[in-house]
Amino acid sequence: MPKTIARFLLCFTLLLCIAFPVSAAEITRQSISSEGRDRTYYTFVPDNVKAPAPLIVMLHGSGRDGRLLLEKWRDCASKEGIVLVGPDASDRAGWTTPVDGPEFLFNLVESLKKRYPIDPQRVYLFGHSAGAVFGLIMALDESEYFAAAAVSAGALLPQQYSIIDSADRKIPIFIQVGTRDEFFPMEFVRATRDVLKKRGFPIELKEIPDHNHNYYAIADQINQDAWNFLKEHQLSNAPKYVHYEFK
Repeated sequence: MPKTIARFLLCFTLLLCIAFPVSAAEITRQSISSEGRDRTYYTFVPDNVKAPAPLIVMLHGSGRDGRLLLEKWRDCASKEGIVLVGPDASDRAGWTTPVDGPEFLFNLVESLKKRYPIDPQRVYLFGHSAGAVFGLIMALDESEYFAAAAVSAGALLPQQYSIIDSADRKIPIFIQVGTRDEFFPMEFVRATRDVLKKRGFPIELKEIPDHNHNYYAIADQINQDAWNFLKEHQLSNAPKYVHYEFK
């Protein structure tokens, strides 16, 4: 190979490394014992994380696992210095209370705080589909523990509205949904927004024109919008966890 071409390729490679730094951080599969059960979860801790760092708890959709959302959020987390954790639901078909939270999520977050430089006032929730519904419920149940929630394609059913009154803090919530979502029609999502707004919650709804339920097709856009919302909010006091007794 001529020296001029070799030099060009070397310079081009160096420029690519500078312009597009590659994170050496990997998504890791781990486990934790919570309430007598061994639970699986995935973490992503970017190389550039700085103390104190924000943490986002990722709640996957039906039929998925905790790793998939982390894969979609990895670029945003690397750029912004966000620690990610994606637990598996006890049943991939969906999330249930009390098996999947709030106690399990609390135990998971507290264990991560002991290992990583996490800011306790900037622990957030993100969920899609079934994870979005569960994320809304967890945000309301633990409104003084999580700083804010951002969900994609999710809503509360009318019979779940009573949960709203259990929230001790008006936790900020951001919902994104496609106008052609086949599982969460606009009327249900708008009704969720309206009932939260009526009760004084700082709620934002972004309707994505002509988009359906496929979060994965435009994940980068949804994730960046979610982070732009979440990063503006943090707890004004130390986090307070509410322990519930379930019958």
